[in-house]
Amino acid sequence: MTGDDRSNGDSGESAEGVGTVHLVGSGPGDPELLTMKAARLIDEADVVLHDKLPGPEILGMIPAEKREDVGKRAGGEWTPQEYTNNRLVELAREGNDVVRLKGGDPFVFGRGGEEMEHLADNGIPFEVVPGITSAVAGPGSAGIPVTHRDHVSSVSFVTGHEDPAKDESAVDWDALAATGGTLVVLMGVGKLPLYTAELREAGMDGDTPVALIERATWPDMRVATGTLDTVVDVRDEADIEPPAITVIGEVAATRDRVKQFLRGGGADAIAEADATDGGAGGDE
Repeated sequence: MTGDDRSNGDSGESAEGVGTVHLVGSGPGDPELLTMKAARLIDEADVVLHDKLPGPEILGMIPAEKREDVGKRAGGEWTPQEYTNNRLVELAREGNDVVRLKGGDPFVFGRGGEEMEHLADNGIPFEVVPGITSAVAGPGSAGIPVTHRDHVSSVSFVTGHEDPAKDESAVDWDALAATGGTLVVLMGVGKLPLYTAELREAGMDGDTPVALIERATWPDMRVATGTLDTVVDVRDEADIEPPAITVIGEVAATRDRVKQFLRGGGADAIAEADATDGGAGGDE
C-alpha cells in the first residue's frame, strides 16, 4: 500500500468509510481507575476487543454483543497476535469505531506498539489512550511504593513472559541485580523459580524482600510476601496465580509496616492459606 492510499494522519481525518481504532489502557482492574476518556470510548465503541486483564468488573460493564475476547481461548490456547492485528484492521475497514482494551497501559508490555505499527502499515487511523499502569498501581494499592527515598531511587520494569519465538531472553538479570533498585516483574508467576535463581546467582542477597500481588485492585486481590530465597515456596503455599505482579527489593517490605492501616490493600494470601489448613489465619 502506498502513502497515497492511507488516511492523512496529520489532518486527523479518517479515510472515507474507515473507522478508528483506539488502543485503550484500562488500568489495573478497578473500574474507578479507568480514565474518563477510556470510559467514554468504551461506551461509544461499536466493538471492543479485549483479553482477561481488564478484569471482570470492567468487562462486565461492556454489553456482551459488542465484546470480542482475543485473549485465552477454550482449551488453554491463546489468540495469536497476528489474528488480533488483522481483526483490528478488518473491523475498522468495515467502518466500526473499535476499542482495543488492554490491562494497565497499552505500551507497558501490552503489545500496543505492535498493534499501532500494524494499523499504520495498513492505513488505519488510530488513537492511543494511556492507562494507569499496573506496574506502579498494583504495588501501590498493596502498600508498596516502587521508589522510596529511604530505600531506593530507581525502578526497572521487566516482563516475565517474553515472545517465545526469541532465540534467547532479552532480559539481563545480571545487570538488573547490579542496579540496586526495585524490580517489578509483570506476568512472571510461572517463571518465578528461574529468575529468582538468576538474580541470586548474579549476587543479589537471598534475604531481599519480595512481594507477590495477585489481581491487583480487583475485589479478590491477594498479597504474599517473602524473600528471594523463600518466595517460590511462598507462591506455592499461597497458591498465587496469574495475573500477578512480583516486586523485588527493599520496598517490598513496606507493606508489612503499613498494612494495619491500609484500606483496600488486599487479603494476606499466606494467612488465608493457613486458615484453610486449620491454622489461626485471618487478615489484619
